[in-house]
Amino acid sequence: MAYTVGIVGAAGYAGVELARILLGHPDFELRAITSNADAGQALGSVYPAFAGVEGAGDLVFSTHDDPVLTTCDAVFLAVPHTAALAAAPGLLDAGVTVIDLSADYRLSDPGTYERWYGVSHTSPELLQDRAFGLPELFAEDLDRAAERHAAGAPALVACAGCFPTATSLAAAPAVRMGWVAEGGPVVVDAISGVTGAGKSANARTHYCSADENVEAYNVCRHRHTPEIEQILGLAGRVVFTPHLAPLKRGLLSTVTLPLAPSAASLTAEEAVSAYRSFYEGRPFVRVLDAGQVPKTSSVAGSNACQIGLAVNHEASALIAIGAIDNLCKGAAGQAVQCANIVFGLDERRGLPLVALPV
Repeated sequence: MAYTVGIVGAAGYAGVELARILLGHPDFELRAITSNADAGQALGSVYPAFAGVEGAGDLVFSTHDDPVLTTCDAVFLAVPHTAALAAAPGLLDAGVTVIDLSADYRLSDPGTYERWYGVSHTSPELLQDRAFGLPELFAEDLDRAAERHAAGAPALVACAGCFPTATSLAAAPAVRMGWVAEGGPVVVDAISGVTGAGKSANARTHYCSADENVEAYNVCRHRHTPEIEQILGLAGRVVFTPHLAPLKRGLLSTVTLPLAPSAASLTAEEAVSAYRSFYEGRPFVRVLDAGQVPKTSSVAGSNACQIGLAVNHEASALIAIGAIDNLCKGAAGQAVQCANIVFGLDERRGLPLVALPV
């Protein structure tokens, strides 16, 4: 029996990627898609890629307050921050499991959220039981959410952001294995495609600005900084500099981690072996051989993360590089991966394992 699902914000880039994945999912039936701006229009009219696709023909955008959403087994919130604060409590009260792609429930401390996002957190009580949606690093959170669902209670999953996903998957094993020196900065230089900025264009993402251009932005003030620090347990140590590149989709994060004295003799081959053991049984994370580096083109269209590792012995630093598709593993694919786990399915179910080879 299929589980019925809805997408709030289905006309945005992450939302329509969710629609693409869910329409091909064997266990989820996409019942409702919402967009206040596109209400009344068919999915195939707004995004012609869906024209003639089985299951997509009857999908018409409704408004975000569509009562059908409260009849679904799960609803995905592909909305900007604060919009999830408005939607999630009511859906949970109606018994609907919520998979939130926004930032509203990611940060454990509501005060941190309020400092970085400049708004009050209106449902901090939900943070206590929410699951953090990065399966490879927070499996216990999602197992508890699955237990809640199996017991008949709705679950709330706060999916990790795109920059934190690539960065943390690359860096977390080294941190958790005690390789990283105490004190000093952990430097993150990350590059994202233009879809990471969302569907609404601005002066930076306009074609004339983004084409043939790479630039840093929100230096020392990007809102993903506290999320990365929370995941890695490195409060006040992450120097995060995001960059925009003229790509439609793709994200590459290069993390420079100072090595502790006990790890000073670490080799790249040893790092690769340890990372592969750390991620054993996690089908979406692929650790490359020593000397190889990941590419965004090698993960495009898939839910995979490729990781490359190198050691700079002169500087006593580990360089960990993570590549993901920002719309898939960085957003929609990760959300479906989390939903699979919550509903007791194989986490790979309905998700693309192999990137577009060309």
